[in-house]
Amino acid sequence: MGLREVKRERTRRLIADKAFELFSDHGFGRTTVEQIAAAAEVGPSTLYRYFPTKEGLVLEFVDDCLAEAVSWFHEQPSMELTDGLRAVIERVLEQLETNPDRVRAVFDLAEQNGSVSAHLNELIWRFRNDLADVLYRRLPGDDPRRAEFVAALSAGIAMNIIESVVRVWVDNPGAVDAKTMARQAMRLLRTGGVPLPGVPNSAVL
Repeated sequence: MGLREVKRERTRRLIADKAFELFSDHGFGRTTVEQIAAAAEVGPSTLYRYFPTKEGLVLEFVDDCLAEAVSWFHEQPSMELTDGLRAVIERVLEQLETNPDRVRAVFDLAEQNGSVSAHLNELIWRFRNDLADVLYRRLPGDDPRRAEFVAALSAGIAMNIIESVVRVWVDNPGAVDAKTMARQAMRLLRTGGVPLPGVPNSAVL
């Protein structure tokens, strides 16, 4: 990363951190873009270049964690898909655990504000689609329709594991290890410990 990119990333992180301080002190709705820009010592136009919406400021950390995991998976030259999905799940959780206060604040704000909740759901959906795209490119290509379906299903399961684990982790601060719980979830899915919809024996994709 060059000097300019380092400076841009530092400014971006400073804006997000100052925004979160103001959101925590005054609430999301009562905090203006102008107040955030002043706290970060940048102009409103500069702030908008980094974050087009206030919701983006709230979700910056979570968004980065999800995007980094997908980018990492995409860059791996070869990897068993089951190992890759486990690594993506654990990578996201490891990153989230580096800043638990920020993650819990995100969920609190999402519960209090409909627009934050909607943007969080969009972020989750984008992660699912991006992960499905990486998986699709790695699946055998003899049946594209089946590969697309399997990729979407696998990405959805991975996202559900992450979201379920994080919600328990958020509600039980200090009492839950996210990675351990994720491995328990994966084990339950593999061993039939989770009730899944049954299908007739004759069903074929």
